[in-house]
Amino acid sequence: MIYITQLIFVQEGKEEIFLEFESHAIPLMEKYNGRIIYRLRPTTENFVSPVEELPYEIHFISFDSEQDLAAFMKDDSRLKFIHLKNESVKSMLLVKGEKI
Repeated sequence: MIYITQLIFVQEGKEEIFLEFESHAIPLMEKYNGRIIYRLRPTTENFVSPVEELPYEIHFISFDSEQDLAAFMKDDSRLKFIHLKNESVKSMLLVKGEKI
């Protein structure tokens, strides 16, 4: 089992485009043994000591294996909508880990 935390920074005014991409990508994860454990949209009040720009969303997800994650990333139906992600996301910080 692998775990991924994503801090997603969306371009101002492109939130709806990002959410459209998510409406396709999130349900597809199940096909590849992936699940979204937490999907957070924090506000300024949720940060104790922010140093940099605050993320639009934070995702904590899991996949059963690296192979499942790779297959999800290459899925043709996901790639059909990847332009929505590319158009809306300014940057993303992705951290992979394992449960200990």
